[in-house]
Amino acid sequence: IINGLAWTPVGGEIMQLEISSMPGTGKLELTGSLGDVMKESAHIAVTYTRAHADEYGIDKNFYKTKDIHIHVPEGAVPKDGPSAGVTITTSLISALSGLRVRHDIAMTGEITLTGRVLAIGGLREKSTAAYTMGIRTLLIPKENMRDIAELDEVVRNEVKFIPCETLDDVLKNALVYPSEKI
Repeated sequence: IINGLAWTPVGGEIMQLEISSMPGTGKLELTGSLGDVMKESAHIAVTYTRAHADEYGIDKNFYKTKDIHIHVPEGAVPKDGPSAGVTITTSLISALSGLRVRHDIAMTGEITLTGRVLAIGGLREKSTAAYTMGIRTLLIPKENMRDIAELDEVVRNEVKFIPCETLDDVLKNALVYPSEKI
């Protein structure tokens, strides 16, 4: 389970995402009323994970030997947009590698096939939602650092924003390696 950030017409919210992998034939199941753009992000996450499997101790044939189920709870609420790409990919790498994800952070960002993290909209709403829920560390696209000046003063002062240019930046801040304590 990982904390993503979502924009809604009534403000931001924490979007918890769950991934489970099990022995299978490479089936990818997506549930939780996901729109086409989020489905595309899930496919990009699988491709990125395949390309970088060795770096995280993941079986390079996982896409043939594991079934993967990605679920975003509250299935009656439609969810779409590209900014869940980093969340989906981080969760997938965690599920397949056995590396835990920090529970005290949240993240947002679109990803590309090569692992670049692209800017998102709604940083004000997303960061306010994280602050309200007690999360004080956010991984955001580096391009969005310019938007921090527009945030409420209390959010600017109380939340640590970690700029990420690549998925490597996200993963080094989100994953907990066996020698680390959180």
